[in-house]
Amino acid sequence: MKIIFSDEVDEALHFNKPVVALESTVIAHGLPYPKNIETALDLERIVRENGAIPAAIAIFGGEICVGLHENQIEKLAAGENIRKISRRDLPIAIAKKLDCATTVATTAFIAHRAGIKVFATGGIGGVHRGHGRDVSADLPELERTPMIVVCSGAKIVLDLLATREWLETHGITVLGWKCNEMPAFYLHSSGLEVDERVETAAEVAEIANSRDILRLKNSILVTVPVPEAFAIERPELESYLREALARVDSRNISGKAVTPFLLTQMSERSGGRTLAANIALLENNTRVAAEIARTVG
Repeated sequence: MKIIFSDEVDEALHFNKPVVALESTVIAHGLPYPKNIETALDLERIVRENGAIPAAIAIFGGEICVGLHENQIEKLAAGENIRKISRRDLPIAIAKKLDCATTVATTAFIAHRAGIKVFATGGIGGVHRGHGRDVSADLPELERTPMIVVCSGAKIVLDLLATREWLETHGITVLGWKCNEMPAFYLHSSGLEVDERVETAAEVAEIANSRDILRLKNSILVTVPVPEAFAIERPELESYLREALARVDSRNISGKAVTPFLLTQMSERSGGRTLAANIALLENNTRVAAEIARTVG
């Protein structure tokens, strides 16, 4: 698999410097303009300030790029003819020379093959509400790709209990970063237990090393609660979500368009509070990921 590395990422990998992979779907499809480009550049800055090298991943003209230049980030943020792709779409994207933003699944797949060990994102996909057989491609990718994925749990619009059970059944280790329960994106806690609480990056590194010694192929999820100042109370959030779900049904929205639509609707109904929470957790997760990357090496 041919990968085009930025000079910065290429040097970091060659000299075994800490690198943090970043997805690009959040830039192209997850946040509104101009917040998306501001956030993307902030995440790159946060990684560097915390002693690691950022490696945002996307596809341009059918070429897999690991480590993006500012003009590439600007192109993603503009969102014109940027396709959102998961793993199954990679052959199409490459063959047809498309411009694409990568989901959690695709980013993890590419990052692992690039030799990157740590990946920061906002929330993973999961089992969809009311559709137990509709499972995000993120989950099976986490089952078969040995990454350390730093996130704030699964997106709140999903069936969190079913998603947690899927992770358990398929052997994906879930760690709580200074917490005993898996966070739920905008919510500080889901009420669902993690497999182990961790207090330091060194603990995460030890667990990841043990996984590798055992030759297990699963990702390790390091779940980090949204910063307390930005957390939203469950009753309020459920109210926004019910209204957004009603609009999904009335407009017959389906497939991969559902999650971004729901998140946009919830941002509008909350007066931008969910958007602020989304950005805050992305920034916080990126700091934690850089700390872990420095320890893992």
